[in-house]
Amino acid sequence: MTTNTRIIEARKALKISQKDFAKGMCVSASYLANIEKETRDVNDRFIKLISMTYGISENWLKTGDGDMLFKTPDEKLTKLFNIFNELTPDFQDYGLQQLEQLLKLKKKQDK
Repeated sequence: MTTNTRIIEARKALKISQKDFAKGMCVSASYLANIEKETRDVNDRFIKLISMTYGISENWLKTGDGDMLFKTPDEKLTKLFNIFNELTPDFQDYGLQQLEQLLKLKKKQDK
């Protein structure tokens, strides 16, 4: 199995469409499609981007060794990714601000 096919496997494991997967990383759908079709090589920068965005192990993407995910995504996390990817950048920023405020409130309550 190649890195390209492991990218497909990871995307499918997260239950994210090719379009939304690409959008979540701010790359074009055609760029991702070419990677998945193996007409474009995968570089370390793209592997790191997938890892940081979706919690996929860099080592697994490169070699196939170890676990695919840093932690198994649950339904809520997958749903959150899908909703977030459908928002425009302004709404994404607003959503992140709201989540940060919720976290601050939680930390305040935990004291």
